[in-house]
Amino acid sequence: MHDKTFEIRSERAADTPALAKLSETAFGPGRFTRTAYRIREGVAPVAALSLTGWIDGALMAGIRFTPVTVGGKNRSLLLGPLVVDPAFANQGFGKALVGEGLAKAKQAGYRLVLLVGDLPYYGRFGFVAVPVGKITLPGPVDPNRLLACELEPGSLAAAQGLVLGEVGASAPLDTSRAQ
Repeated sequence: MHDKTFEIRSERAADTPALAKLSETAFGPGRFTRTAYRIREGVAPVAALSLTGWIDGALMAGIRFTPVTVGGKNRSLLLGPLVVDPAFANQGFGKALVGEGLAKAKQAGYRLVLLVGDLPYYGRFGFVAVPVGKITLPGPVDPNRLLACELEPGSLAAAQGLVLGEVGASAPLDTSRAQ
């Protein structure tokens, strides 16, 4: 990691503009057409799991988890976006946010976390490829990039069907304490 002080904090509403700018830089304007973004559209992320990374008082990373249903059953999450300022890429900050987020999700009683991503990166956190056709998303996704992490043993084996955002499942981000 970087020599400066790194701190993980809960995301606040005041962080939204800076995180949006980071996402625009990292993923470009085409990000809104991706299936994972469409699942999250109109669904509030889980506030307790929305984390930000800071170096010496400057926001430089963030991660969110969105509540989803799989085949109509809840207590699952969709991880993303995970975004790190390109100036701080490949220094372990994303790894720290994913690890903290997964630990908090497990503690909160979630059973399964899904994402569309790269197995070489996310495999170190316990993510595995979802068997083709077992879990589907409401749009095009490379089946080799649909990954799952069991927070409760057996949760992937029990999950089957279409992933949809779980509207109304999460409280909004805390707006009472601006940065």
